[in-house]
Amino acid sequence: MPAWKDDPAVVACDHRPDQRARSAADILRWSRSLLDPALRDAVESMPDAARRIAAYHFGWRDELGRPAAGPAGKAIRPALALLAAQAVGGTAAAALPAAVAVELAHNFSLLHDDVMDGDPTRRHRPTAWAVFGTNAAVLAGDALLAAAYEALAEGGSPAAAQGVRILARAVLDLVEGQSADLAFEDRTDVTLDECLAMAGRKTGALMGAACALGACYGGASADETARLRTFGERFGLAFQLADDLLGIWGDPAATGKPVHSDLHNRKKSLPVVAALTSGSPAAAELAGLYFRDEPLTGGETARAAALIETAGARDWAAAHARVLLTEARTHLNGAVPAPAAELHTLARLMTQHDH
Repeated sequence: MPAWKDDPAVVACDHRPDQRARSAADILRWSRSLLDPALRDAVESMPDAARRIAAYHFGWRDELGRPAAGPAGKAIRPALALLAAQAVGGTAAAALPAAVAVELAHNFSLLHDDVMDGDPTRRHRPTAWAVFGTNAAVLAGDALLAAAYEALAEGGSPAAAQGVRILARAVLDLVEGQSADLAFEDRTDVTLDECLAMAGRKTGALMGAACALGACYGGASADETARLRTFGERFGLAFQLADDLLGIWGDPAATGKPVHSDLHNRKKSLPVVAALTSGSPAAAELAGLYFRDEPLTGGETARAAALIETAGARDWAAAHARVLLTEARTHLNGAVPAPAAELHTLARLMTQHDH
């Protein structure tokens, strides 16, 4: 049994004498404080080669295996799992295996995405494949996914079997979404509906699974679990829209990526496809930049960003994210009308275009 299962800090995590509303930043710090010891235990149990790469990817060690303090992600998905469990009357402690599993699965996808996209940096550091090689990074991602299923199965929870099914379906959807995303690179006729479906699978599915897993491990009914999954899926797509806006207009100091990075890579993100399919004069000029063989210069990526905005796609993305967030809240209120304020808080912050 993992050492964290009997940790007094984990057992006490659901007993807060001060029940004032927490900010999203406070929620993420709380979630991270519970997640990290359990996540480290899961990674430490992996074989040597995978453990070394995973520890580097998570920022815990440098390329030589020495202790490091690299920047960590926000760990939104584990926070959703823990909050979902509490929202249905369960405990964060009971949902910790679900939180660990969904974070391991998410990072499996990041390791593979970095290889497929050829991204040289993540969170201001060289990506794992750039340090250890493509094959080693892919295998480390595979090991993280295996560890995710192991995390769900450990401890003998009655929710384990259902949890494995929930995560497996989400990973299948994620892989389908990534496959579509890669196929889009060679097409000039991608529709907005296709792009929305791709993002729903690639991002929304795992967000939905995080909420469903937390609900499941928190003892939710089938209806509550289904509604929380839909909340997570809608929130996940809204989150992707906000992230796509950051990929074009985000501050490199905050995103860890160069300015206009998605445009330089000619990524067919949602705002780009919305602009390309807008039928406007800006769409025609943008297509001329996007679908030529030569790489875009810095000035041309800036022009592409301006064309996307002129086509109305920046405003569309922000407005559609708001619609999705409203739909997400409706499903959440239908599942757990009273105790879900912190899920609302987290969803609102994470779908702001400057998060």
